[in-house]
Amino acid sequence: MPFQDAIYRFGPFELRARTRELYKNGVRLKVRPQPLQILLALLARSGDIVSREELRRLLWSAETFVDFEHGLNTAIKELRGLLNDSAGEPRYIETLPKLGYRIIVPVTQVAPVHAAKAKEKNATTPAASVAVLPFVNLSADPENEFFADGITEDVITHLAKIKSLKVISRTSVMTFKKRDRGLREIGERLGVSTLLEGSVRRAGSRVRIVAQLIDCATDEHLWAETYDRDLTDIFAIQTDVALKIATALRAELSHDERSRVGRRPTDDLAAYELYLRGRNWFHQYTEEGYRRSLLDYHAAIDRDPGFALAWASIAGAHTELCIGGSVGKSPEETIALAKKAATHALEIDPELGEAHSISALIQFAFDFDWAGAERSFLRALELSPGSAQAHQHYGWLCSSLGRYDDALRQLRRARELDPILSPTDGVTHLLRAGRIG
Repeated sequence: MPFQDAIYRFGPFELRARTRELYKNGVRLKVRPQPLQILLALLARSGDIVSREELRRLLWSAETFVDFEHGLNTAIKELRGLLNDSAGEPRYIETLPKLGYRIIVPVTQVAPVHAAKAKEKNATTPAASVAVLPFVNLSADPENEFFADGITEDVITHLAKIKSLKVISRTSVMTFKKRDRGLREIGERLGVSTLLEGSVRRAGSRVRIVAQLIDCATDEHLWAETYDRDLTDIFAIQTDVALKIATALRAELSHDERSRVGRRPTDDLAAYELYLRGRNWFHQYTEEGYRRSLLDYHAAIDRDPGFALAWASIAGAHTELCIGGSVGKSPEETIALAKKAATHALEIDPELGEAHSISALIQFAFDFDWAGAERSFLRALELSPGSAQAHQHYGWLCSSLGRYDDALRQLRRARELDPILSPTDGVTHLLRAGRIG
């Protein structure tokens, strides 16, 4: 994109290079030409150092006699005032003594309307598909890794509630936690046109989350934002990230979908942290992991008995123990605990897709109530259409009912949403059994 035709977005600000206009939350700000020119130069080289000498040549010709040092310092000070920034604790413009300045906030370079329309016209890949790569833990304490992984999964869960988006499941994206491949290769492997990258830094009661949406084919930043908030704002941040991604990808949201994306799972942050620790154990997919997850899930509901998602997770852990044959001498007791937890989750929140999904699996696997299971699966997919697990389990049910075409549709959709499934996934099983071709 030509420098003079760019639109730069950073935080709540937008700078339009062609018209030399700076906006904050849609409101135009008054800026003198020299500070604006400096800001434009810094944004065009986002992350790189722009030397004081480069800025001198940009703003004043060699023939112009001016107190350059004073003029530049004044312009930078004016910019910081407009951006509510400071030299001591910079959020936007960092000073590197004797070297120059650089922009340190993520910057999105957006095509102007006429260019965006041309790009849309020539596009060959679906825009509304995204994979959320594991958020990088930048906290001083490495134990906060579970917290960063929890943020990753929660953003995925929010996005999975939007029917018009294709969102890759946690199982698949976690295989790229080490970032050992290029973004384009990751996008091709996961079958998406965009990737969300992010980082989490947690310190005491504060959290800093940086997120950026990237076009896999062009490496263009479609959207970026930095959230520097109190930890109590964590749910609002997750919601905002999901909605901003949907907007950037032009995904349509119904009123109900927008409402579901914005719902808070609990008002107790300590309960939420216990839940994340439990989920971290659950994703080890071992008997010990399931049992240790139950300890944390129960600690979470001790703090907040109305934490429906934790109750659904308790049901899920008991169900996995039963399916894996790890319940000792009393499988009936474990199944009863799973049913009780799933029922309680639905009593608290009838709109919780995870609760309908685990209830469906219990009805299918333990009660052999296949008609009831199908109703629950359909409700789960209505509430969370991007749930690979719900599609996969529903596919198993359709196969058991002899509806192999329906089974294939569901299992193929599960494969699209979770492309890195194990060799024993449902599609492979049906193919080997000769049920589908």
